[in-house]
Order: sequence, then C-alpha cells, then structure tokens
Amino acid sequence: MAIDAHDIETLIRAAFPRARITVQGNDGSHFAAEVIDESFRGMNRVQQQRAVYASLKGRMDGPSGALHALALTTKAPD
Repeated sequence: MAIDAHDIETLIRAAFPRARITVQGNDGSHFAAEVIDESFRGMNRVQQQRAVYASLKGRMDGPSGALHALALTTKAPD
C-alpha cells in the first residue's frame, strides 16, 4: 500500500501537534522530512529520530512496510 507526503505529515503531526513539519517526495516510498519541535530540546539526534519513527506506527517495518525510506532531519527550534 503506497503512502504519500500528506499521510506521513498527518502521522507525525498526531505525535507532534505544534511541530514545524516539512515532508517531500512523491514516488510513494522514498521521502525526506524535517521536524522541528520544542519537545526535542535536550534530546540527542538518535532520541529525536526514534520519537519521529515511533509516530509512523510501523509504516516502515519490514519489506512490506508502506514507507521504504525516510531521510529525516530533526531539531529543537532555534
């Protein structure tokens, strides 16, 4: 089942409602996302990215996952 940028943003936004979120890509399986959220303050990059991946609720799991690749940039606001 294919996924689109809007679907990814919706999933991330559910976990990070006040975040600035940008999702790019339109081939149905490869995307890039930037998530900027205050909740990331004090977290290292791995912790931030794990939090975002958790928000995708298994869409990247295994070879049958709807989302094959997500280049992810995360940070707290400046």
